[in-house]
Amino acid sequence: MTETAIESWEVRKPAVSSSSGLVSSQHYLASEAGAEILRRGGNAVDAAIAAGLTLGTVEPWMSGIGGGGYMTIYHAKTDEINVVEFGMRAPFDARADDYPLAGEGTNASDAFNWPKVVGDTNIHGPLSAAVPGYLRGVELARAQFGSMPFEELIEPACRQAEAGLPIDWYSAAKINQWARHLAMYDTTRQTYLADGLPPVADLEGNLKRLPLGNLAKTYRHLQEQGPGAYYSGPLAESIVKDAQAAGSRISMRDLEAYEASIAPPLSQDYRGSTLYVSGNLTAGPSINYALAELEKRLTPSAGAPDADAYKAIADSLFASYEYRLEHLGEGVDTPEIASGQPGNTSHLCVADRDGNVVSFTQTIMSAFGSRIMLPDSGILLNNGMMWFDPRPGGPNSVEGGRRPLCNMCPVILKGADGSLTAIGACGGRKIFPAVFQLAVFLNDYNMTVDEAVHHPRIDVSGTEKLTMMDHIDEAIAASINSAYTETSLRPYGVSPNLFALPQVVRRESSGEMSGGCFVPSPHAKVVAL
Repeated sequence: MTETAIESWEVRKPAVSSSSGLVSSQHYLASEAGAEILRRGGNAVDAAIAAGLTLGTVEPWMSGIGGGGYMTIYHAKTDEINVVEFGMRAPFDARADDYPLAGEGTNASDAFNWPKVVGDTNIHGPLSAAVPGYLRGVELARAQFGSMPFEELIEPACRQAEAGLPIDWYSAAKINQWARHLAMYDTTRQTYLADGLPPVADLEGNLKRLPLGNLAKTYRHLQEQGPGAYYSGPLAESIVKDAQAAGSRISMRDLEAYEASIAPPLSQDYRGSTLYVSGNLTAGPSINYALAELEKRLTPSAGAPDADAYKAIADSLFASYEYRLEHLGEGVDTPEIASGQPGNTSHLCVADRDGNVVSFTQTIMSAFGSRIMLPDSGILLNNGMMWFDPRPGGPNSVEGGRRPLCNMCPVILKGADGSLTAIGACGGRKIFPAVFQLAVFLNDYNMTVDEAVHHPRIDVSGTEKLTMMDHIDEAIAASINSAYTETSLRPYGVSPNLFALPQVVRRESSGEMSGGCFVPSPHAKVVAL
């Protein structure tokens, strides 16, 4: 029997309500940055951009301008939902033989359980970096749906970058957790392990700050020159020079050719409501597939989900993951997924007083991404090449210029009662099972946001294993144990993060709003106006 650590504590963060606006994110400083934009008259998209840029400076192990993302937006004036797509892309010069198979084992990442690669070159180091799309994406969202200039939206992030990374016990623990990998690369080691050891929190609770190399300089340059400076001009040339010096295949052609896009969402009618999800290269279609499966397998009963409900949820997730890895990816000629029928990341949610709602997921992939910090710019590059199947010939195999299948899925649930709910999460391949269940809890069981974010979930995410939160009803756990061959009961604790970490903001037709966030995190916060 495997021995696991036991935690004997419980943390609960009550949902927050407002009639003027809400921002929910994984760090209180980012939530406050977004809320301040709302107070100044900005809309939900403006607030999401400000909060997202700030997140890259206060939890750099999760996201930043060296990565990418997806933003799902409900625009109240037009009653339309759009998805801004700016995921990472393989460099044009990427080669499959950069990632030779080890011959045994799988990567232990939160990607897709692909076969292990020799030296883990797809997980960390220069060849793991894909082309960042973050700033192209947020600028497209701002230009089409925002109301404030970019230089104002990036200002809170500029100030945070200049102040440095807040070091408390949690951020110190994150750096310590990944210190061995950070120590492998010069600039990253010099930044996070300056004296050869991880920083430590002040034992009296005073906040210390860790300088983030030249990131503040880069943010101020972007504020002055605009986000396009990331993709052409001196900053872009510096990014490419430093990336290639480290061994990356990212080129000026890659940056100059990168384009974000706006697409209609994929939608799924479900028990009187409609779920709007991000596109074919995200986990959005898999949620729709799972909902279609669940509608066939389950008739919800009154009250909370019972054992049969959890089994139906599990079976729907198993079916969806089996379909996903075989049929989805940019290499599929004709993806049969438009309606969802058979055929370490950050998330934030915003709702404003005018009825606009945003669900926004951003990532640099694994903790600290590729672990490559570019010395001249202070940018941490993503490790998005981990999303590709290293085996050649598949719909998601490595190919120059190809976009990978990813786990992000920022969704908006439009209820039959006129409510709008933004749901998303971080947590790699655990994301879509969490978002799927939160949508089911809210829609099928009429839970409040507070009830939904605290209700026990299960995780089925691409393997035969089924994991339950340890506060699930004992009789339900026993029934699940008897029905599946590989199960475990694990705590929903601060570390390790064994389940996805959600954010939810709901806007009722009356205009009242409520928001809930990742419960065990010391930093996650919903800020109300």
